[in-house]
Amino acid sequence: MLSGQGNYSWPVTLFGLLITALILFPVGSLLFSWRDVQVEIWQHMLSTQLPELIGNTLILVAGVAVGVTVLGTSLAALISLCDFPGRRWLEWALMLPFAVPAYVLAFVYLGLFDFSSPLQGWMRNNIEGFTWLDIRTPFGVIAILVLVFYPYVYMLARGAFQGQSRSLFEASRLLGMSPWRTFFRVTLPVARPAIAGGVILAVMETLADFGTVSVFNYNTFTTAIYKAWFGFFNLQAAAQLATLLLAFIVLILMFEKSFKGQVGLSQSERQRLNKRHRLSGSKAWLATGFSCLIFALAFVLPVIQLLYWVITDALQDFDTRYWQLLFHTLALSSSAALITVAVACMIILGKRFQPGWFTSFVEKAGNIGYALPGSLLAVSVMMLFGFLDNELIIPVKEWLGLPAEQLLLGSLFALLLAYMIRFLAVALKPVSAAFERVRPAMHEAARILGHKPASVARRVYLPLVMPGLLTAMLLVFVDVLKEMPATLLMRPFGWDTFAVRIHEMTAEGEWERAALPAISLIVAGLIPVILLIRRSRIET
Repeated sequence: MLSGQGNYSWPVTLFGLLITALILFPVGSLLFSWRDVQVEIWQHMLSTQLPELIGNTLILVAGVAVGVTVLGTSLAALISLCDFPGRRWLEWALMLPFAVPAYVLAFVYLGLFDFSSPLQGWMRNNIEGFTWLDIRTPFGVIAILVLVFYPYVYMLARGAFQGQSRSLFEASRLLGMSPWRTFFRVTLPVARPAIAGGVILAVMETLADFGTVSVFNYNTFTTAIYKAWFGFFNLQAAAQLATLLLAFIVLILMFEKSFKGQVGLSQSERQRLNKRHRLSGSKAWLATGFSCLIFALAFVLPVIQLLYWVITDALQDFDTRYWQLLFHTLALSSSAALITVAVACMIILGKRFQPGWFTSFVEKAGNIGYALPGSLLAVSVMMLFGFLDNELIIPVKEWLGLPAEQLLLGSLFALLLAYMIRFLAVALKPVSAAFERVRPAMHEAARILGHKPASVARRVYLPLVMPGLLTAMLLVFVDVLKEMPATLLMRPFGWDTFAVRIHEMTAEGEWERAALPAISLIVAGLIPVILLIRRSRIET
């Protein structure tokens, strides 16, 4: 029996069952797809592409994991533990690559360094003995993804380093350890869970990536799912490929659980390690140069190149089509943000009004979606809605004498549902944090005064948690803004967005024409990054 009292238990239970079903049923539809094994497709895949897909995916995951670990941890250690010229502005500048979608950085670098690029042509003509610098390699894809995803590790590791107790450092120094040995034996192990969390986030984003690998023509499971759907026109085969991607994700989550372990040292002290080691001479300028180089490669260079393309080649794209793309992008992002944050609020309020195992399970189920790539969610939702359309809705329409048309498949509702499942975890974290700031005594006092749950939520919770809700809406808004796979696979006819436009232009090699929607996405993505920077600076 569910814990809790009051005549509001059944709405909480009903809503929880509905949300859990919406999240879990699409995933179950992937497993249900194996009732009809696509033998011919699988024979073709096994003999041609499947070994390559598995190998490429493993190489990509391993390369990105190592790259973001080394780059993010080293930058976080320099910023948190050392003092050198430019450290103060580099501390927040190194987080700005969060605003750059991976597929945008990918086509910018291809436009700069591909064989047919002006730079490569100039180097071949003016540098004797210059050979072609091939960026279309696994190392090129890994380098792009590392530059985009290292902020996950940087942000979490930086917080872990700055939050460590000063007593740990002092104790190690009293035992005769040098600063380097203290870092590797004490500071780094304590920060390991945070670093591992950032690496897992980067790996999840790597598995979910479609735009970067498609721009580089680097075949992975996400590109195979897209080709199976739109190349073979076989949704069943796409769903079966998606289950293999799901298996990858489950293995990674299991690895995370076993790797992170538990933090063995208490960090409850308020006394933090604020004293930084001052670098001097060549070491100081080397630290500044390294940090500036990463910032330039990950943010400054792509932004400058995009602005150049917009000014020289893409100003004519400020036409009716651009404003239509802008409307579609903002409408989808705003709608998804409102729906997702509303669902997150209902889940957290349900947990507040009726605590127990069921509401806790609903909250945990809401976090599942972020581990699922957009391509996988797209296939699973379409599988479920295709089944409902063909087996339920169309027969009922025929019985009523209505046109036998599909209602759910290819609808805006299906796309918004995929967004909600994918980014519900993004909304749950700030919404939950906001509700935790409301003391239970305030809720109990309102109930004693005779207010019903709806009145308590409207008069007590809503005014107090509004800043957290706005933050959650902004984060979901920008995540949906940049989402490519789900939008590309599920958008209704005529509902192209900036992300879709970028894919269309980069697929044809028209980098300049993709610059305008790309810079528009980056400008929008800077807003939540700046909010994150301000919040992290206040907390530290």
